[in-house]
Amino acid sequence: MTERLHSQIIGKGRPLLILHGFLGMSDNWKTLGSTYAESNFEVHLIDQRNHGKSFWSSDFDYGVLSNDLEGYLNDHSLEKAIILGHSMGGKTAMQFACSYSEKTEKLIVADIAPKYYPPHHQWIIDGLNTLDFDTIKSRSEADDILKERISDWGVRQFLLKNLYWVEKGKLGLRFNLDVLSEKMNEIGENINTTDRYTGPTLFLRGDRSEYIVESDLPEIKKHFPHAILETVSNAGHWLHAENPEQFLEKSLSFLNS
Repeated sequence: MTERLHSQIIGKGRPLLILHGFLGMSDNWKTLGSTYAESNFEVHLIDQRNHGKSFWSSDFDYGVLSNDLEGYLNDHSLEKAIILGHSMGGKTAMQFACSYSEKTEKLIVADIAPKYYPPHHQWIIDGLNTLDFDTIKSRSEADDILKERISDWGVRQFLLKNLYWVEKGKLGLRFNLDVLSEKMNEIGENINTTDRYTGPTLFLRGDRSEYIVESDLPEIKKHFPHAILETVSNAGHWLHAENPEQFLEKSLSFLNS
C-alpha cells in the first residue's frame, strides 16, 4: 500500500494545494489558507513527506515529492488543481507542474527560482542536532539549547512549532531530521533541465530576499514561458508571513484573472 500525505482541507470551490517549505508544515499556512477558503477555494494544506504529520521515508528528491502530490490528487479524486508552493515546496510545485501539466490549472511559486542552491541550512541542522530529547522536558528548554546556535528568535519559533509529545513525558520533532540532514544537496537541486510548463504561472519574491534575482528571469522563462514575476514589499524569504496582505492581494489577483 502506498503511503498517503497528511493534509488539512478547508473551504469549497476550486482545488488549491499549498506546499510548505523546508522544515515547515501545513500549519504554517493555516491563516492564509482560511482566507483563500473564504474566496471560494477548496484549500488543501499538505504536509510533504518527512514533514508535519506525513510519513517518513529515506527517499527524498523533487521527483519523489512531485509523484507524492500526483498520488494525493488521485486519492482525493482531483482531476486538476492550482498548486502553490513556498521555497522547497515551490520546487516541488514546479516539478509537479512540469511532470503533470495536464493536472495543473495554475502555478504559484513563492520565493524560489528554478536553479541549484548550494546547501545553506547547515547551521540550523547543526543546532537541531544538539537537541537531546532524553533530557529535554519542555519547549523553553529546547529553545534555550537552540539559542546557543540559532540567535534569530523568529527562526527558532518556526522550528519549535515542530515540537510535539511523542508519548507522555517525551518530546520529539515532527520532521525527519536524520533523512533531511543527509539530503541537504537534494533540497538545493533544480528541476530537470528540459522541463517546461506552459500554463499560467506567477513567481512571487520578497523585496528583501535574495532567492530570486533579476538574472534568474531567463531561466524562469525557459521553464515557464508564461511566467510573471512580482515583488512583495517589506518582506524577506518568508514573504507570506511577513506581508500576508500583499501576498494575498497579488496571488488572488492572479488566481481570479
